Amino acid sequence: MNKKLRKLLIIIAAVVPVLVFALMLWLASFVMTGKRQTLDEAMQWQSEHYDTSFYEKLEKTNYTVKSFDGYELHVQFLKNPTPTDKYMIISHGYTDNRMGALKYVPMYLELGYNCIIYDLRGHGENESTFTTYSIREGEDIAELVKDTRSRYSDISQLGLHGESLGAASTVASMKYKPDVDFAVADCGFSDIDNVLRGAYKYYHMPEFFVDMADLGARIRYGYSLKSMRPIDSLDDNEVPILFIHGAEDSFILPKNSENMAARTKGRSEVHFIEGAGHAESVIIDPENYKTYVKDFLDSL
Repeated sequence: MNKKLRKLLIIIAAVVPVLVFALMLWLASFVMTGKRQTLDEAMQWQSEHYDTSFYEKLEKTNYTVKSFDGYELHVQFLKNPTPTDKYMIISHGYTDNRMGALKYVPMYLELGYNCIIYDLRGHGENESTFTTYSIREGEDIAELVKDTRSRYSDISQLGLHGESLGAASTVASMKYKPDVDFAVADCGFSDIDNVLRGAYKYYHMPEFFVDMADLGARIRYGYSLKSMRPIDSLDDNEVPILFIHGAEDSFILPKNSENMAARTKGRSEVHFIEGAGHAESVIIDPENYKTYVKDFLDSL
C-alpha cells in the first residue's frame, strides 16, 4: 500500500466517526427542537381556517404557572360568558402554541366549561427548550391541574383535552394521577418511535436515522426517544378517556389511539372522523366531533 493511499484511509477513518457523531446530534436537534410558531403566526392560521371572532369577546386572564422543575408556563384563562363551575384545560400540538387550542374552545363554551389554554414547554411565550414528547410535558399538565384546583375554588368538574403532542402529554399525565374527571385525546401518539419511523419511510429516508436520533438525544439532551411512550402511563389509569382520531391521518396513524384505548385500565371510547387528516377532525366535522364529546361527557 503506497503512502498516499494509507494517508487517505487514515483521514477517512478519522473523519467518518466525527461526521456520524455530528449527524446523530443534528438528527436529535431536528426531532426535538423544531421551529415554533409565534402567537401571531398561530392566530393567523386559525383565523384562515375557521371563525375566531369569538376569542376577542371573551374575558381573559393571563398568568404563569411554575412546573415541577421551576419552569414557567404561560397560561390564559377564558371565562365562559355564562357562569359555570366546570373547567377544561386544553393542550395544543407540536410547534403550535395556545392559539392552536382555540379551535376547541367554542365547543367547550357551548358545553358549559370555562377554558384554560397554555403554551406547552418550549412553545409560545415560554422559554426556549427541547421537547421530550410527553415526558416533561405530561408532568407539566399534572402541575397545571394542581394549580387549577387551588386557583379556582368552585370547580365541580375538571377535564383535559389535548391535540397531537398535547393529547400524548395528556395521556402521559395519567402517570401522576391528576385530579381530573375525564380526558379527551385527539390524534395522540402511543409512542414517538412509531411516528418517526413512519415519517422517515414516507420521506424515503433510512429508518436507522431514528436510532441515530435516539442515541443523539441521549447524548445531547439526556432523554431517549424510545422512552417517550405515553401508552405506558395507562396500565393503572382509571380516568375515563375519549380518543378521537382523523381516519385519514397519515402522520400519527389512527392505530395509536386504538392501542391506547385498549391499554387503559379505565373506561375508554374511540371515534374516527372520516375525511380528516392530522389534527383536522374538529374542523372537518365539527358536528359529529361535538356529538362524540357531548355523549361521552353525558355518560359519565
